[in-house]
Amino acid sequence: MPTVAVKLYSVFFKILLKHRLQNRIQTPLEEANPFGVTSRPEESVAAANPSFTDGVATKDIHIDPFTSLSIRIFLPESALNSPEPDSKISSTVKPRHRNRRLDLESRSAQVDTANPAKEEPRRNSYGGSNDVEGLNLMTGDGAYRGYSPVLDNRRKLPVMLQFHGGGWVSGSNDSDANDFFCRRIAKICDVIVLAVGYRLAPESRYPAAFDDGLKVLNWLTKQTNLAECSKSLGIQRGTGSVSKKSDAHRHIVDSFGASVVEPWLAAHGDPSRCVLLGVSCGANIADYVARKAVEAGRLLDPVKVVAQVLMYPFFIGTVPTHSEIKLANSYFYDKSMCMLAWKLFLPEEEFSLDHPAANPLVPGRGPPLKQMPPTLTVVAELDWMRDRAIAYSEELRKVNIDAPVLEYNDAVHEFATLDILLKSPQAQACAEDIAIWVKKHISLRGHEFSY
Repeated sequence: MPTVAVKLYSVFFKILLKHRLQNRIQTPLEEANPFGVTSRPEESVAAANPSFTDGVATKDIHIDPFTSLSIRIFLPESALNSPEPDSKISSTVKPRHRNRRLDLESRSAQVDTANPAKEEPRRNSYGGSNDVEGLNLMTGDGAYRGYSPVLDNRRKLPVMLQFHGGGWVSGSNDSDANDFFCRRIAKICDVIVLAVGYRLAPESRYPAAFDDGLKVLNWLTKQTNLAECSKSLGIQRGTGSVSKKSDAHRHIVDSFGASVVEPWLAAHGDPSRCVLLGVSCGANIADYVARKAVEAGRLLDPVKVVAQVLMYPFFIGTVPTHSEIKLANSYFYDKSMCMLAWKLFLPEEEFSLDHPAANPLVPGRGPPLKQMPPTLTVVAELDWMRDRAIAYSEELRKVNIDAPVLEYNDAVHEFATLDILLKSPQAQACAEDIAIWVKKHISLRGHEFSY
């Protein structure tokens, strides 16, 4: 059973969440807001830090000028390791020497992790240039202070799209809890994480969040093609390099990432090994994006979704399962509060617990399950939504999809991503278990590497 502290926090959490949900239901929106919001004022936010202070660099990009859709990129420091000659690096390969960038960073200007813009610029010990081995700390009033790669033969890492939880109406991609979780996943799985800041309800109801997830996947495809075009143009001009450092700086400070090359992804991203990871309602978005990727087929080339991870998905249905009856009043997110969240998310004329966004087992929900990517499902023993997630995984296994279930005893909904539980041994173990399974599908050497 959960500890006394967790039980007490759960009571407080449910009272506060229920109050906020009821207020949003009772407060009618004057008009539709297509631009939308991606976070709430009460949410504590972690500032982006584009230097590798704790082993992961981050930055935010607003990728759609017509909506509030944004992403936070998490780049692990392992991307700076030199690639092997044959460019076939397994995620378990150890670097052969200590990374020089750590020494260089300690000798160059230090960036305030809470607010990089506040740090006074300094000149480094190499004679005036503040661009050393890709660590760009601009002088004067330059807006960008962080890692800026030269687009040469850098190590390529798989890309993971991450969708946060929050019952459609709360949470954000840059919250303290989500930032901590994505940093952990980026380091353990050795991937570039793109945390998606999708639009929240009720300002933006269904299908806004689902459309945003698909937009990010299409944006990743566009980024890959733009990077290839930039590389070709650079070679044709005889420059001998993919892009100039001044070009990289201009790309980074551009207002929107929709039509310019994102240098971190261009230098280090391998979109042919793309993984989707969704948390709670984010798992519903991940599953939708996976289905759309299957339907799109080669139209997304070179992006290829090779696997997805559904962490305690926000599934429901008209006919209740055993867990929905027995655990209806479970910890943190009970069934009554989740019903309020669904009412805020689905338009009134479309409200149904068997809506394709809510129930993964309704008939006619394409594409055929046998075409779905390998799917890892994480469930908690004390989560009322667990049975339907397990049932969905069973249907995938019936058509020979690699779809294991990881169930954690005495665990509650969001046990591995909720702020108060993030540092628990169970949350750490869950991240490590996810990494073991994910690496099987993203390794360039197939299943041959050792766990």
